[in-house]
Amino acid sequence: MKVRYGFNATLTAKPGQGERLAGLLLTGLDEGSPAASEHCVVYLVCRSASDPDVVHVTEGWTSEEEHHRVFAGETAQALVAQVQELVATQSPYTDYVPVGGKAAF
Repeated sequence: MKVRYGFNATLTAKPGQGERLAGLLLTGLDEGSPAASEHCVVYLVCRSASDPDVVHVTEGWTSEEEHHRVFAGETAQALVAQVQELVATQSPYTDYVPVGGKAAF
């Protein structure tokens, strides 16, 4: 499947909560969670090298519609609510249309 819609988000956790926030975001990959959807083809969670409370999330989806459909579900909304409890500040949401690239772990 090709990525046709994606976004980056930068979240700043409450002081000392960066590791916990990153771990919570990674649960989005668990079976039945949003990033486990066949329509989510890229899901990267990264922590800042210079500020341990800054967490970056990059997602790539087969379509914007599928992203919105999945995130309208109860599981995704519950995860978002938990994330919001740990977030002190959130940067603007930056959406994009991918043109190519690579990710391997």
